Amino acid sequence: MEFLRKVYAYLIDTVQTLVLVFAVFLVIYFYLFRPFQVSGNSMYPTFLDREYILTNIIGLKFGLPKQGDVLVFKAPNDPEKDYIKRVIGVPGDTVMVGNGDVFVNQKFLDQSSFLKPTVKTYGGSFLREGTPVTVPANSYFVMGDNRPGSSDSREWGFVPVANIIGKSLFVYWPPEKMGTVKNPYSN
Repeated sequence: MEFLRKVYAYLIDTVQTLVLVFAVFLVIYFYLFRPFQVSGNSMYPTFLDREYILTNIIGLKFGLPKQGDVLVFKAPNDPEKDYIKRVIGVPGDTVMVGNGDVFVNQKFLDQSSFLKPTVKTYGGSFLREGTPVTVPANSYFVMGDNRPGSSDSREWGFVPVANIIGKSLFVYWPPEKMGTVKNPYSN
């Protein structure tokens, strides 16, 4: 009989531990951080296809995204898909592309810390070459780092704040790429 009590106590302890671990996981997943798998090469060379990134969800409650941040968001043209792109323009900014370069508020945007000098940025069906657009309130203008191979704001317009899942924080897979995701424009 003593043996059965020990087995019962062990099973209860195990179930309680599993429930606690699951509850902590759910809190972290829904309110703090969420894993994201990069699918495709739109952010190459910054992120590679099938890399895993930890996305900071809670950070948006304390501060808005800034130029240079890498966001994960629901695709404006297909809410079933998640996209990952870099913020180029924040609310109130005027964004323009011309001669392969990006201009924000009529100033050349230096992207040399994450793009090779040979990468050129051209307009699309939304942002036409030489035609500036102003980012409306509660929206962001985003681009992939692989400009020729990225479907981004140049094609489909602004990303509403409501679509943003979180800010990319940490690459955790593959191990050789492990590290924090840095904003090239933050000091």
